[in-house]
Amino acid sequence: MAGPQSLVKMQESSATIFIDKWPSVEQSISKILKQENVSKEEWVGMFINIHNIVLWDTGATTEGNTKVYIALKDRLIKYITEAQNRVLVPRSDEALLEAYISEWSRFFRYCSYLPFAFKSVSSTKNGTNATTSSNSSQSNKDPVITKPGGCTAHDDTGSAVRNLMLDLWNTHIFSNIKHRLQHSAVNLIERERRGDIIDANLVIGVRESFVTLSSHSDSKLSIYKEHFEDDYIKAAETFYLKHAPEELENRGVSNYMEYAEEKLREEEHRAIRYLETSQYCNSVENLMAKCVEVLGEKFKDQIMAEFPSSIKTNNTKQLRLTYTLLNRLSSNKGGVEPMLDEMEIHIKTEGLQGMHEAAEYIQASPEKYVEKLMDLFNRYSKQVKEAFNNDHRFLTARDKAYQYIVNDCSVFRLHMPTKAKSYAMGKDSVESRCPKLLASFCDLLLRKTVLSRRLTSEEIDVKLANVLNILKYVNNKDVFMKNHKTFLSRRLVLDISSDSEKEENMLTSLKDIGMPAEYIQDISVMFKDIKLSLDLNQEFKSNPHWSDSITIKILTSSAWARNSDKVPVSLPLELQDYGPEIKKFYTDKHHGRILTWHHITSNGVITFANDSGRYDLEVTTFQIAVLFAWNSRPKDKLSLESLELATQLPAPELKRTLLSLAAIPKLKRQILCHNSPRAITSISDIIESTLFWINQEFALIRNGKPQSRGKVNVIGTLQLFSEHTHDMEDCEAIVYLRIHRIQEAIVKILKMRKRVSHQQLITELIEMLKNMFVPTKNMIKEQIEWLIEKCYMKRDKDDINLYIYIS
Repeated sequence: MAGPQSLVKMQESSATIFIDKWPSVEQSISKILKQENVSKEEWVGMFINIHNIVLWDTGATTEGNTKVYIALKDRLIKYITEAQNRVLVPRSDEALLEAYISEWSRFFRYCSYLPFAFKSVSSTKNGTNATTSSNSSQSNKDPVITKPGGCTAHDDTGSAVRNLMLDLWNTHIFSNIKHRLQHSAVNLIERERRGDIIDANLVIGVRESFVTLSSHSDSKLSIYKEHFEDDYIKAAETFYLKHAPEELENRGVSNYMEYAEEKLREEEHRAIRYLETSQYCNSVENLMAKCVEVLGEKFKDQIMAEFPSSIKTNNTKQLRLTYTLLNRLSSNKGGVEPMLDEMEIHIKTEGLQGMHEAAEYIQASPEKYVEKLMDLFNRYSKQVKEAFNNDHRFLTARDKAYQYIVNDCSVFRLHMPTKAKSYAMGKDSVESRCPKLLASFCDLLLRKTVLSRRLTSEEIDVKLANVLNILKYVNNKDVFMKNHKTFLSRRLVLDISSDSEKEENMLTSLKDIGMPAEYIQDISVMFKDIKLSLDLNQEFKSNPHWSDSITIKILTSSAWARNSDKVPVSLPLELQDYGPEIKKFYTDKHHGRILTWHHITSNGVITFANDSGRYDLEVTTFQIAVLFAWNSRPKDKLSLESLELATQLPAPELKRTLLSLAAIPKLKRQILCHNSPRAITSISDIIESTLFWINQEFALIRNGKPQSRGKVNVIGTLQLFSEHTHDMEDCEAIVYLRIHRIQEAIVKILKMRKRVSHQQLITELIEMLKNMFVPTKNMIKEQIEWLIEKCYMKRDKDDINLYIYIS
């Protein structure tokens, strides 16, 4: 155990450590500050000496930690004073800036690595005692530094010494000349804006000084913002306020936009170089906002005045410049919103004008109609892509305008009854005929036609995809589905689909774009029925007696049938025998099912023989019944009344059938002749006194010569599905379904909400039904009144615009 005398000797020895070690440390520091070579041994020795002083020097009044801090401060003040003398020599502002940056760059490098040697040093603001604990509880922890301001924190980078260095530089040099430096930097930047070449490091050095010359992290950026950033932005604003109007006057709007965009890019790149870009610092954004305001916002009206002519002439370059410049403005300052309105108006105007001009030649051709719509869509889609970079706001404007064109009824209109069974009374509303024309075009592509034979499989797929694209913009999609189902029925019954795989792919595509589920289900059932009928026919024809005589199709009535399909007809004896056999065959296999004959969709092939030759005629059942009326009297002339008795067909259906046999456009010699004084072109031309007879000179004419053999299809769309009658029936069925869909949706909303306002009910109702149709206000009002009358809902006693669900 050491006695009192030994303890006094140890304290005296410890007190001399600083005196012994510091001269060596100070010598190394001097070499570093003078940029002299410091060997590895000296560098390591400096670390060891500082550590030993801090750890073992325990003088009577001050400890080694404080001694090192004070001695280092004195040495740094000496160096900074020398640098101050070199910098503050009377000279111009630019020369001062160059001298300052030279000294600052050197000193800033020292701040990066010199503090590492003093990592174990702790300091206080006023130089009072700050200890590094060496007891067991602190031996494995980082030194605790009492930072200026009295806060303490663990530090492992020597930041106390670095802060000391920066504070001393700030106090002795920077604070005295910062305004001159700032002014010089701004002048240099203005010279660069004018096209001069400058030393960018001079400006960067000033920026770094403002950012780093503070030991308080919370005030570091505030000093920079208050001085450097604000002056930088004000200088830019002043420069462009002077030059921008001159450039606009001299260059014109188009060239000015190029100038403005070029300058904005330059300012952005310049700002990234010269302004602070660290996290939470938005200097670049602040500058760009001010430049956009000066270069763009102040001339927004002049720029927008050129926009309508640019979009009309499809001046892509100028449109892109306008978009790029105005897109930099915030929405509350205008931005691209006026451009969106102008573009939407332009597309509507130009699109409808184009449709009106082309109405004469596209009205009779669904193909040309679809091509015209797709041409409009592709033209403006290309414009949005090339000029506006596919900005979603411009895509939305294009979609709104295109939807308006597609659903416009000024050229192609469809009359819909406002109520079920009121169509014939003239009570109708007008809708776009687009969905019906789209369904007709799909039929041309999917049926065996000249068009489908001319196109390749890939081309058909592209055109079908175009139809689906247009269909997305159609409001009354239920009209498309009803007509598509009608045309599909004809293709499946007559087996005239060009590609069954494409038919099924079309169904999948319709499902993908959200077509009504009940129509998708019906079409699925129709495909299933045709496939089952194929298997059923194979089994039925296993009897050789029926093998080549008849083909049956068993169809589900709920998916296929119409009310008008049930037309009475007296079949020829040759066909009457098949009925009982088919019915017995089917009912033996499927008990409890009822078969109903739909002769209007039946067809067959008969042989027509005369002196000119033998010809196979593809005809409907009604046409067979009419032609067989002459079987026993081939040269007689029959009246309309006689044919009605022979066929049992209703008069309208009989007239349509006679018209189809007496006025076939593609035949030069008709099957039936008549005594009408003029050509029969419609059923109104057929009157009670009109007589018909078989044309005994009927023949197929090719190259001006009659042929003795041949095959003719005289079925036609008109004979298989009576177009006008079915149009009326389809429209009434659509309206009937719409009424039920509205009622169903209203009840569903009320059941979920219990209480709902009128406006909320309308909004949710339209959102729920938009994939099928957009209900009119009158139709919604009528169904609300009907539901109230039937006690499904009621109005609130105090608020008539509030509806309550009745459970």
